[in-house]
Amino acid sequence: MINALLFERPIWFTTGPHEVEEAQEMEDFTYHQPVLVSESVELLAPRAGSLVVDGTCGGGGHAAEILRTGADVVALDQDPDAIEFASEKLSEYGGRVTLRQANFREAGRVLDELGVIGIGGALLDLGVSSRQLENASRGFSVMRPGPLDMRMDPRGELTATTVVNSYTEEDLTRLFRELGEEPAARRIASQLVKQRKEVPFQDTMQLAKAIEKIVWRHGRRHPATQVFQALRMEVNDELGALEEGLRVLTKRLESGARFAVITFHSLEDRIVKNFFRDRSREWLDRPEWPEPRRNPDFVFRLITDKPVEPGENEQRNNPRSRSAKLRVAEKI
Repeated sequence: MINALLFERPIWFTTGPHEVEEAQEMEDFTYHQPVLVSESVELLAPRAGSLVVDGTCGGGGHAAEILRTGADVVALDQDPDAIEFASEKLSEYGGRVTLRQANFREAGRVLDELGVIGIGGALLDLGVSSRQLENASRGFSVMRPGPLDMRMDPRGELTATTVVNSYTEEDLTRLFRELGEEPAARRIASQLVKQRKEVPFQDTMQLAKAIEKIVWRHGRRHPATQVFQALRMEVNDELGALEEGLRVLTKRLESGARFAVITFHSLEDRIVKNFFRDRSREWLDRPEWPEPRRNPDFVFRLITDKPVEPGENEQRNNPRSRSAKLRVAEKI
């Protein structure tokens, strides 16, 4: 197994001072099926001997493909289960890969600890993994009984139990509407606040069944899916981590290095789209200005004008990929 704490320095180190409704049953040797693997690695275009940061290594699927190109990898994941699994999967690459349990928003700290100044690429594959959904004790699934936890990093303090039982009705409404894009957000929040006064919510099935009584099931999707999504995103501060992670990793990219991000949620995709767009405009112009001004944030060249989406075969073989969108930009 790769030692996640010790690392043999290869040549790229310097001496100076980081939605699925329900997962299909997976085989014992799998973690989860990564999406847009060939497309993301092809567009990332890692150079042999360079260092790429995989900020969401999960089961190591993308990292393994990057390593096959000859590039080295620093793989991060806030989930210790993912780090343990990826350590086994990537063990054949020895000192060419190092793993750290950390959120990608902490990439700067991790790279400083490793003595890395610049990186030759970065990849983020956002969202929740099939493995996390399958593990009832993690509390992510609307179909599996478990504690209302939803922490991707078990060291975190905020849990879904705290959110559901202590947030005000207004805050829950905002949460379900904005992060879950749930049309019945206010009605669900109101009923949950009333019910928790009698019996606080403690487990996933208790909450899922309560929501199912408020919003009747239509089609295959469970009525609680969007609320669970909102809770997960709140507990893990996923949008805040994304915004910070984009800034941190962009600063570390070397000239010509590319940044690839795979999203599964419209809010995530909007953040990535705007971040890349706003930093790929060389000139800014406003009606009140006498002439255009150079954009101080200009650092990117867009590689994908529109997001790359999975083909029909991948969507058919891996339903999780249906909402995936890949955007790539290159540091100039």
